[in-house]
Amino acid sequence: MRPSNRANDELRIIEVNTNITKHAEGSCLIKCGETHVLCTASVEERVPPFMRNTGLGWVTAEYGMLPRATNTRNRREAAAGKQSGRTQEIQRLIGRSLRAGVDRVALGERQITIDCDVIQADGGTRCAAITGGWIALRLAVNGLMSAGLIKSDPMIGHVAAISCGIYGGQPVLDLDYAEDSEAGTDANFVMTDTNGLVEVQGSAEGATFSRTELNALMDLAEKGVSELVAAQKAATL
Repeated sequence: MRPSNRANDELRIIEVNTNITKHAEGSCLIKCGETHVLCTASVEERVPPFMRNTGLGWVTAEYGMLPRATNTRNRREAAAGKQSGRTQEIQRLIGRSLRAGVDRVALGERQITIDCDVIQADGGTRCAAITGGWIALRLAVNGLMSAGLIKSDPMIGHVAAISCGIYGGQPVLDLDYAEDSEAGTDANFVMTDTNGLVEVQGSAEGATFSRTELNALMDLAEKGVSELVAAQKAATL
């Protein structure tokens, strides 16, 4: 039995509220159970120096966790004077993932930055940030298209992410913290709405896992991502 009493292939309750902030071109608050992430998209009519005069746009991301997102206070990274390796790894993952769903030629030479701030953490924060980040990005692009700044839609597909793992000897979908901290295998799957794999991160925390178990996790991930994509569509209609 899972700590949450969910079925092995059952997602946590997903809730998405859009247009959360006044100034961002796109924003949403995504809640995956007790994990809550605020995602905002900011549009700039410029690109980084390495992208100038290429005709290509750029999508990047920043990620952070508020001090009381967890059960004890974490010191702000700004106070420490540098970002942790974990933070840098996650925000690069978010950027790579979201760029996989964008035609950067159609976007034009502009940059969209997705800020993902974890308000409350209960496992799966990077996955929630990617799924919610896509929604914020979609809303920002909608605004560019409505203003006539983009001629064709640069969003070529949905991108969402979900965690899966081996818990209690069973493949399970969408691990919360109680499961993640005890899982024998933990994996994150970033996928498109056509089941294309963008990135897979997986590791054995205890014993190794088999090809059969990996296939089972893949099947769970496909199911979970399809449900997340449905939530994305409902939030951006």
